[in-house]
Amino acid sequence: MKRALCLSFIAAGFLALGSCGNNASNQDSVDSAKDANDMKDTTSMMNSTDSSAMNTMPVDKDAADFAVEAANGGMMEVELGKLAQEKASDSRVRDFGAMMVKDHSAVGDKLKSIAAAKNITLPAEMGDKAKKEMEDLSKKSGKDFDKAYMNMMLDDHKKDVKNFEDAADKCKDPDLKTFASTTLPTLRMHLDSAKAITGKK
Repeated sequence: MKRALCLSFIAAGFLALGSCGNNASNQDSVDSAKDANDMKDTTSMMNSTDSSAMNTMPVDKDAADFAVEAANGGMMEVELGKLAQEKASDSRVRDFGAMMVKDHSAVGDKLKSIAAAKNITLPAEMGDKAKKEMEDLSKKSGKDFDKAYMNMMLDDHKKDVKNFEDAADKCKDPDLKTFASTTLPTLRMHLDSAKAITGKK
């Protein structure tokens, strides 16, 4: 009985090691970041004298999730913007792509700085859904690419504006709240540009 129990512990250990090694490739980067943040004690504050405070977040789950989703969305905008600069046939679409790379890179850097200060884990790369969208878009070319890319940008920025408005209004963390409100004008400008290029509202 003891031998069987011992073997089961050893097997469990190997499984745990295996899952650690494969985690990056098997689990969605966004889910991994959210899981890492969920494991941190969000009730501990920065002024805690406990040595474990280094592994805590001074923000709640909603604030951390907003940061993770914003980081993922920003990475996607940057990568798709680079793709648009390569593949778009319309100069306005290429210019829009360049604006995405420039603006979302700057926003991403601000977010990384805030996240580092608050011990929030951000995704290391785009999530699986974003990768799939990019893969699908990369198969298109010419006017088909232009139309698909700009329609995607229109939809994405409508969602982004709504999410950032919610965060600017409801986020309990003052720094992320300020980040959301100061980023909104840029996102609204992107949305207006996408509407102008697509001719849609």
